[in-house]
Amino acid sequence: MDVLTPEQRRKTMAAVKSRDTKPELTVRRLLHAAGYRFRLHRKDLPGKPDIVLPKFRTVVFVHGCFWHQHVSCKAAARPTSKQDYWQAKLDRNIERDIANQNKLLELGWKVLVLWECEIKSPDAILKRVEEVCSLV
Repeated sequence: MDVLTPEQRRKTMAAVKSRDTKPELTVRRLLHAAGYRFRLHRKDLPGKPDIVLPKFRTVVFVHGCFWHQHVSCKAAARPTSKQDYWQAKLDRNIERDIANQNKLLELGWKVLVLWECEIKSPDAILKRVEEVCSLV
């Protein structure tokens, strides 16, 4: 059962942003401080990646654990109300993510997915970015 009224839930969901989210801004600040230069949300690439590192031909997606259903993450729990709606919506998100990642790989891009729950560990994020960027 939802603890919010339908009107409160509607307002909350309407306020959810798809870009310039707090986790995305955190990763961008971290990468910039480490000397990485990047582009944002390139429309010519499948899925409009959150961060594009052209020099390394690498794209970074900063995924929210709920919206992209991070496996075994507490934040990815599916709502108990309107289960059919949420099942279909979240499954479509997962399918779209996989399709976009496959298209990017076919185009020769390296793909890195960072999850909202991982953002709390800046050193681990930088290490993963460095590993992906160093791949030939």
